Amino acid sequence: MLTLSMEDILLLVSKYYDILLASILVISITALYLSKVSSKAKDSKSCIPGNLGIPFVGETFALLSATNSVKGCYDFVRLRREWHGKWFKTRIFGKIHVFVPSVEGAKTIFTNDFALFNKGYVKSMADAVGKKSLLCVPQESHKRIRRLLSDPFSMNSLSKFVQRFDNMLCERLKKVQEEGKSFTVLDFNMKLTFDAMCDMLMSIKDVSLLEQIEKDCTAVSDAMLSFPVMIPGTRYFKGIKARRRLMETFKAMITNRRNGKECHEDFLQSMLQKDSSPKLDDEEIMDNLLTLIIAGQTTTAAAMMWSVKFLDEHREAQHRLREEGLSILRSKRNGVLLTMDDLNSMSYASKVVKETLRMSNVLLWFPRVALSDCSIEGFEIKKGWHVNIDATCIHYDPTLYKDPMQFNPSRFDEMQKPYSYIPFGSGPRTCLGINMAKVTMLVFLHRLTSGYKWTVDDLDRSLERKAHIPRLRSGCPITLTALQDE
Repeated sequence: MLTLSMEDILLLVSKYYDILLASILVISITALYLSKVSSKAKDSKSCIPGNLGIPFVGETFALLSATNSVKGCYDFVRLRREWHGKWFKTRIFGKIHVFVPSVEGAKTIFTNDFALFNKGYVKSMADAVGKKSLLCVPQESHKRIRRLLSDPFSMNSLSKFVQRFDNMLCERLKKVQEEGKSFTVLDFNMKLTFDAMCDMLMSIKDVSLLEQIEKDCTAVSDAMLSFPVMIPGTRYFKGIKARRRLMETFKAMITNRRNGKECHEDFLQSMLQKDSSPKLDDEEIMDNLLTLIIAGQTTTAAAMMWSVKFLDEHREAQHRLREEGLSILRSKRNGVLLTMDDLNSMSYASKVVKETLRMSNVLLWFPRVALSDCSIEGFEIKKGWHVNIDATCIHYDPTLYKDPMQFNPSRFDEMQKPYSYIPFGSGPRTCLGINMAKVTMLVFLHRLTSGYKWTVDDLDRSLERKAHIPRLRSGCPITLTALQDE
């Protein structure tokens, strides 16, 4: 029997070191490969494809590049869906994001808000609106703040808002029509919705103050999807500086009201006059004033811009909408403002609003954060991952909507599958301003189509750069012609 001493073994190892090392390497690589193959065969459905890139940075610069292009930030999502499939993961601003493209996934997340998921926003967005904004607060604060903020969006408050907004809109449409000049629908509606929101929330009518607040709100909005570093000249830097100025402005307004120097019947006054608990503290009031202004202005104004574009391209829908509006006007005395009953009778206009919101996708996706390890449709989600309900993908799904890229309001003659229509989200975090957005769009569409015809003066379909909401770069410039002048 052959026996080897320790010296003999060491001699053999030293003599055949290269061969042994290569053999161990080959065996290790083979074992690792077989292990991965076995794992893939076992967990192929649980593995989400995608590219995480290097730690922290990931594909952040690719997202910012898409945001800074005329194709818009959703081009980032579209390209990765082409590369990886409908489900994919990526790393943005240091966090892993999974894009969820299905009705079933949307249902799982929306129905488990607070239980399995919490609201998720990139740091720049949270920094811009504030840590006590309804968009960012944890579960224990969300329900309380949402309940206290709900008053201006009640039907009673909206009834008053409708008439004030209708009066403001009629005056401004008449003015631009009489001037006979081309104007951009986006700019017109950004100013219109901003002034209406500031009037309702804080009774602000001073032109210079409105201009300063609007300028700062625009800077804050621009910073919401930017790289969160305080470097002078960047969008983030400008946005945070603008936010600080806004907080000082709001604080001064609150001080004046507490000292009895001012008193108005508006949202701010109702928040300050609450004597019993629960009530909002000043920081909560200020953060949510900013949130309501930005959310109410940018999304609704963009949606109204898209409605003009879609109706211009689909004259049959425009004609049908105009006939409905004229029939309502015939039943009212000349010059009488719209009421909630009038809006409730606008059946076709309501479908136009729905179809506009489906196609425009002013909220591209709804972000959430997984509170624990979980599974969505067999895909494994780790605690701390961001899951983005991709409203755009769902709204453009041909299995849910026939010819999804075709503007067709009549598709809403039929009931839609649950969670297939989610422009305002769903569940306990459904957009607080859902009713206000709808009535604002209804009033706008009614006054535009029943009082005027228009021509679009720039057909460029490129999107605005650096915008987190899809908007035409041209702003959709139009020239109005009053119907009675034809």
